[in-house]
Amino acid sequence: MMFKRILSAVTAAALCVALAGCGSSATSSSSQAATAESAPAVTLAPEATASPETAAEGLRVAGLKGPTTMGLVNLMNSEEGADYTFTMYGAADEIVPLLVKGELDAAAIPANLAATLYQKTNGAVEVACVNTLGVLYILENGDSVQSVADLKGQTIVTTGKGTTPEYVLRYVLSQNGIDPDADVTIEYCSEATEALSQVQAGQATIAMLPQPFVTSALSQVEGLRVALDMNDEWEKVAGSQLVTGVLVVRKDAVEADPDAFTAFLDGYAASVEAANTDLEGTAALCESYGIVAKAALAQKALPECNIVFETGEQMKTDLVNYFQVLYDADPASVGGALPGDDFYYGL
Repeated sequence: MMFKRILSAVTAAALCVALAGCGSSATSSSSQAATAESAPAVTLAPEATASPETAAEGLRVAGLKGPTTMGLVNLMNSEEGADYTFTMYGAADEIVPLLVKGELDAAAIPANLAATLYQKTNGAVEVACVNTLGVLYILENGDSVQSVADLKGQTIVTTGKGTTPEYVLRYVLSQNGIDPDADVTIEYCSEATEALSQVQAGQATIAMLPQPFVTSALSQVEGLRVALDMNDEWEKVAGSQLVTGVLVVRKDAVEADPDAFTAFLDGYAASVEAANTDLEGTAALCESYGIVAKAALAQKALPECNIVFETGEQMKTDLVNYFQVLYDADPASVGGALPGDDFYYGL
């Protein structure tokens, strides 16, 4: 199997949520990835993109370090995986131009970035599946927060200002009757490590952080606990599931060989199933491929990363509702407009 990894300085703050970031520019895409995909820097590879020769051997698939790619590792390590070229990137803005130019066929990326790419390519890409649901959690060093209502009057430290974490937090608060501008104090940090350091130093007691950083944080701070699962809180007020990551694919790659892409999706579905049942084996692969620093951390985090393989009407329902919230908060967060029906593969 051909697998290339790019050397990058991705901090633990980079996790699969903020991935959602805003804007369609390369800069905003990079900042999204910085708060979305989590894993320390790992190995390098001699080349950063798939060549035309390898493209002939099958789909050229890209991933980011963190939950959005954890569901792919079993496929990457399988015999079928030898039919594809997998490339790992440290930031979303490395992937965007390659998809736009057709030098990549598919990529596991933040959901809102997929919507932005749809606009940027004039509909040349579509979303094939949701691969990660919500990975944001409210942590507290204490026991005062049992519900969203308990956040009123509190200070919350988090990352992702101007990106998905901010939009998710503000939406959940407002839908629970809490004015995010008047009833709480939200302090934004550049990295999850910075937010955690404030909790460790006693400067803050409540933080909203993403997996797998949450799992790591719980082992570092005595008394720290998960107070709220933002995926659950989103579902209560939005009526759909909170989405973090998706797999996008160029339409011309699908049209070139529809059966081959169907086979790829079948392999991907089996890979996700293994990620949710064979935690030890999947965790070892996450370390091996540099997606998460240590297998032990990956094994603890996997059950909380909400890795899924969601297609069809359920995929569309969750994404349509999610994109609408982001669009209402900031149209630039989804590329300036909501995706059309042709954005949803198979529908």
